[in-house]
Amino acid sequence: MYYNENSIVYWNGEFLKACEVKGDLFDQTLHYGYGVFEGIRAYQTEKGTRIFKAAEHYQRMKYSSEAIGIPYPYNNDELIDVSYQLLEKNDMTNAYIRPLVTCPPNMSLTKAKESRIFIAVWYWGAYLGEKRLRIMTSSYRRINPSSFKVDAKVCGHYVNSILATQEAKDKGFDEALLLDINGFVAEGPGQIFLLKKIMFYILRN
Repeated sequence: MYYNENSIVYWNGEFLKACEVKGDLFDQTLHYGYGVFEGIRAYQTEKGTRIFKAAEHYQRMKYSSEAIGIPYPYNNDELIDVSYQLLEKNDMTNAYIRPLVTCPPNMSLTKAKESRIFIAVWYWGAYLGEKRLRIMTSSYRRINPSSFKVDAKVCGHYVNSILATQEAKDKGFDEALLLDINGFVAEGPGQIFLLKKIMFYILRN
């Protein structure tokens, strides 16, 4: 679904076939979820393929890394260029882009001294499809801001999202709605949203 024998990815400075990339079974990211990532969309436009808010996404990835103590020696302009190259190498226009910063082997709970960068692209349609959704309020709550850097997009955060989504689907719903620790609506497992209240004033003659 995400790659085949011809898919090209970017791994630590090189363009490689996805099926040829080798990871390390002792990576701190694999064992503890100590890594950060982004989810970015690219679209075909009248002016060619464009990555949506590329600079903002890569800036957030830099922030997320630094917020939890992961070294980020990467140049974001270069990573944006790499992302466009990956789209071209994989012959994709409307695509999903997944940059991931991982940490090398470390079984202790100390911060990483170095990091690695991985970027992949694949086709991914609308996250929740096009139909009207059946949503339930999850019994799981959004991670407490006082216990974690919740504004950083950290790999380990998403166990919370997986549990909420699994619960919803097991009960016959399409998606979950997460509340915060105070019982207010916070987010969906794989998306955030804003509700804007619009006031209409009727002027009578």
